[in-house]
Amino acid sequence: MEYPGVPTVRTVPTADLDPGARQAIRHLLDLAFDGGFDDHDWDHAQGGSHLLITHDGVPVAHGAVVQRRFLLGGRTLRCGYVEAVAVHPAWRRRGLASAVMTEAERLIDGGFELGALSASAAGRDLYLGRGWVVWQGPTAVLSPGGVVRTPEDDGGTLVRPVPGLDVTGELICDWRDGDVW
Repeated sequence: MEYPGVPTVRTVPTADLDPGARQAIRHLLDLAFDGGFDDHDWDHAQGGSHLLITHDGVPVAHGAVVQRRFLLGGRTLRCGYVEAVAVHPAWRRRGLASAVMTEAERLIDGGFELGALSASAAGRDLYLGRGWVVWQGPTAVLSPGGVVRTPEDDGGTLVRPVPGLDVTGELICDWRDGDVW
């Protein structure tokens, strides 16, 4: 049931996006990130679920949840990683990012052991206000050459708290091209 003033978020697997939809989403991301969204960033948002709010068929808000593997304390964790959260500049301050994150959190809570994201300075308050917490421990990546510390990402990785999660250990993400976090 839809309620007046509450945006409808559609969840669409990457495989179900036709080329026109992919192009429209990429255009939104390029616009929302003011040129700071590159091909690696786009690739990172593929292969999972896209969370879309549209107006007259055109995306005005987007987010994605993709699966990644993280290592923590000798365990492998199935992580729902949030990518490419953006709102068209003309549609900001209307609760659209919060609506997208509500759906992202539903997907994470129902299908993953951990939720994580790398917060931009502009988006950080949104996530902290929703209860996400800053990872306090060191970060690293499992690169083709082995585990490599990523000190530039310390303090920039946020996680969705789960009972018993110690946020002070070394959190190691899987390798990918571009920004690993």
